[in-house]
Formats: sequence, structure tokens, C-alpha cells
Amino acid sequence: MPAPSEADAPAWPADAVEVGRVSGAWGVKGALRVSPHADSPAALLAAREWFLRPPADPRVGVRPVVLKVTQARRHGEGIVASVAGIADRDAAEALRGAAVFVSRASFPAPAPGEYYWVDLIGLDVVDRRGSRIGVVHGLMDLGPHAVLQVRPPPPGRGEVLIPFVAAYVDEVDLAARRVTVDWDAEA
Repeated sequence: MPAPSEADAPAWPADAVEVGRVSGAWGVKGALRVSPHADSPAALLAAREWFLRPPADPRVGVRPVVLKVTQARRHGEGIVASVAGIADRDAAEALRGAAVFVSRASFPAPAPGEYYWVDLIGLDVVDRRGSRIGVVHGLMDLGPHAVLQVRPPPPGRGEVLIPFVAAYVDEVDLAARRVTVDWDAEA
């Protein structure tokens, strides 16, 4: 696939979120196999424009590639996608290992009470008294439920792990950038 020229290369979206990796070619007509990072890859399936960052030597700058997705569907545990401009297996295989990003603005709206993990990162976490516990810096999927990884403010004792379940999470207020929990960080 020819690299876009500087003049016609679209800008990298400010809200780009990595959602998967190209794991290789599928078939002989240039379809891509993509391994999604999420169990429910709704954002990857909904987006019609994917931004790829090819694997490269980190010391060398690489311009991202933009793909126009013509069709994407689930196939087993992955995604199979056809994209404009890639018409054979060799061109698809050349993208193996590339990270796939989509604009956060293209994500489907979550159901009430559901959240994209990317939206929780950076939120302040407070207890019911309003005392600050820290900031969400990651989440872990433990199977039955996710766990918030909270970094306390300095001089913090270390990471605080809070199950992301209704028994401990009272409210998620994305507009206020805050999660209120029933948790005693000092215990």
C-alpha cells in the first residue's frame, strides 16, 4: 500500500484510542484480521475510518496510515475487515502488527450505567465524605468484574484497587470527572 503524501495525509485525531492490532491477512483479496483489545469491539466495528500506526523502530518516526473501512464483521474472537486500497493478501499482510486506532467520537453510545474504560482513566475518585482517594490510572478485567486501579495523591501509600461493581461504586459523573465510591482508603 503506498504511503500517503504529506499533503493528503489526514490529521491524527486528538481523541484517538487504540482498539486493536492487525494480526494478518484473511483470504486472498486483501481483508485484514484484527485482534480487538475489548471483548465487545463495538467501536472497532462501528468506525468507518481506522488510523494505523505501523510497528517500527521507536527511534524512527512513522506517519500513521488511514484506512477507509468498507466492511467489518466479527469472525471468531477477532474482526475481519475489508478496506479501500488493499486488494491482495500481500498488501494486507504488510500491515501485520500495526496498532489500530479510532476516534473516540466514533464510538457507539454506551448503555445507561455502562462506561468505556478510556472514559474512566483520569477521573478523580472520592469516598462518600468527599475525601479524595486518588485518580483512576487503569482498569483490570478480573473476569466477573473490572477493578479500578487508583493512584493516590502524593505521598500515597501505593495503588488502591477498588472493584468496579455497584456494591462499591456509588456514582460515575463523567461531566464532573469524578467517581464516588463506598471505600475507606485508610483501612
